[in-house]
Amino acid sequence: MQILLLALGALLILATPVVAVLPGPVGIFTFAAGLALILRNSRWARRRYARTMRRFPRTRALSDRALRRPSARRRRERAGIATSSVDLEVVHR
Repeated sequence: MQILLLALGALLILATPVVAVLPGPVGIFTFAAGLALILRNSRWARRRYARTMRRFPRTRALSDRALRRPSARRRRERAGIATSSVDLEVVHR
């Protein structure tokens, strides 16, 4: 099953340039879905992604926020920054 999901993720990433010509942001979502599948099912890809995110902290912050990762919320809470109503609910609990 894991190999099938990896293959599907790779297929979605390879299909991104083809669907990018369609109107709307279809290519962005296709790429994001493929990347998510690969990162969830490949230890090598997760390590590589983590290494890249440590090297480029601004990119890490943007991707964490875009993926709505718990680590992004924790970093904002430590910094005392609440940027949305969801974050405000968490901070005020």
